[in-house]
Amino acid sequence: MNTVKIAVIGLGYVGLPLARLFSTKYKTVGFDMNRARVDTLMSGHDATLEVSDELLQSAIANGFKCTADIEDIRDCNFYVVAVPTPVDQYHNPDLTPLYNASTTVGKVISKGDIVVYESTVYPGVTEDECIPVVEKVSGLKFNTDFFAGYSPERINPGDKLHTVEKIKKITSGSTFEIGRKVNEVYASVITAGTHLAPTIKVAEAAKVIENSQRDINIAFVNELSKIFTRMGIDTRDVLEAASTKWNFLHFKPGLVGGHCIGVDPYYLAQCAQSYGYNPEIILAGRRMNDGMGEYVANQVVKLMLKKGIQVLNSNILVLGFTFKENCPDVRNTKVIDIYNVLQQYNLNLTVYDSWANPQIVNREYGIWLTNILPNQKFDAVILAVAHKVFEDIDISGLMKENAVLYDVKGILDSNLIDGRL
Repeated sequence: MNTVKIAVIGLGYVGLPLARLFSTKYKTVGFDMNRARVDTLMSGHDATLEVSDELLQSAIANGFKCTADIEDIRDCNFYVVAVPTPVDQYHNPDLTPLYNASTTVGKVISKGDIVVYESTVYPGVTEDECIPVVEKVSGLKFNTDFFAGYSPERINPGDKLHTVEKIKKITSGSTFEIGRKVNEVYASVITAGTHLAPTIKVAEAAKVIENSQRDINIAFVNELSKIFTRMGIDTRDVLEAASTKWNFLHFKPGLVGGHCIGVDPYYLAQCAQSYGYNPEIILAGRRMNDGMGEYVANQVVKLMLKKGIQVLNSNILVLGFTFKENCPDVRNTKVIDIYNVLQQYNLNLTVYDSWANPQIVNREYGIWLTNILPNQKFDAVILAVAHKVFEDIDISGLMKENAVLYDVKGILDSNLIDGRL
């Protein structure tokens, strides 16, 4: 492989920023099955807002191309797969996007080419699940005719400080030489540097434990919040005091959603179970965090009853729907759990989020939200997401004289709220 020509398969929150970055150094083509997504990108706009219009338009002007035509990536020799790895309704890993992407690679890969996977998986998926698909479709032999690598994505959606080039990258290859080649390609564009792992399985394991570790730590403080709420102690005050010790890990309670932290531990758990081990702490953490939406909803109802507010036919406003602040990403948002539990009480719910796309939310969750701040007063207001735009809202002006204000994110003045995690 003399001249590197890169194809990035999957142009979502992970693939597009990476493809744009690669295009500054190599001839790069971005491939996505969603033609509407491709057309929007080629017009110079990224609806996820991960890549600015200025950067995207500059990349296109310099030769970067997005396509839904598989023939446009046939002459590439370095394929990067960046597709989602979700779980199904039973929390089992769903590798369908990876199988489909591997089939696509198999149709175009040639002798001497390299395919690198970025999707978060449990150890063994790249070599045991994905590569056999590429072999079958292409008719080529792994580590003889073509090679593989794994370099897990670490992108934090909505984070304009820790962009893809500023996050240290783990790399790996199916042979020692291929590992060095993969590392060389990534190191040429990642200013934060790279870490070459000894094997693909090590790189896969490193990624999946990053988010599992964070999930478990958040589950711990969520459990503390439940305990201290019963005791009448403010959890945030406790954490602030405890964090004065140099080695205290300062995590905050909250909803755990999104495409990584709320999903990856299930991949690790599934892998552990396949080896005959039941991962107690990992799954306990998942159960705790998955139940926080229901907990918040029930806390709000309790606070309403304590203040003599009739729950039946009451009006409740939820501020924020995305899975995290200051980005339009609604994947695996746990705000929907708050919504679904409250709906069981036969009350009137309004969800306001200027970041979220109402059509996408309706398609994914079957509810309608508004991008326009309601002009009415509510019996309860729940601050579910800490969007910066909410700082300029007079929340008290949205509340009736006798109303409940619940702060999921812990960003409001403690003297103004009725409850928080």
